[in-house]
Amino acid sequence: MKVTLVHVGDFKEDYLRAAEREYVKRLGGYCNFRTVCVKEEQSLSREAEKILPLLPARGVKIALCVEGREYTSEEFAAVLDNARQSASEICFVIGSSCGLDESVKAACGHRVSFSRMTFPHQLMRIIFEEQLYRAFTIISGKTYHK
Repeated sequence: MKVTLVHVGDFKEDYLRAAEREYVKRLGGYCNFRTVCVKEEQSLSREAEKILPLLPARGVKIALCVEGREYTSEEFAAVLDNARQSASEICFVIGSSCGLDESVKAACGHRVSFSRMTFPHQLMRIIFEEQLYRAFTIISGKTYHK
């Protein structure tokens, strides 16, 4: 299973890089996980011009955005499991601190919100990667979840 995270902007802090390395390592046991960084631009539409060509033609595309549906960890695991069964590739997208352009959201078949709270978009990458790892452990029946 190929899982890609397209994100706008990169880490500035070493501790975030270290956290991401840890989750990328953990995810390696469950999927072929990679991140693709898009440079932050002056407008969401310019970012969208860079994001849209990165979305797979086939596969499940999920935008992480405030308008998305909120899930429990178990529900998110079910979304991931359904996506795994219907496609060999899943692509998640996290926008900049200003969000995602509507064209990107429209190109994604699903929208997920992790909370109605606002998180720094860089920290959201780590939260997402942890929840992705948690979802895979739930699907696999591992004890990490509890």
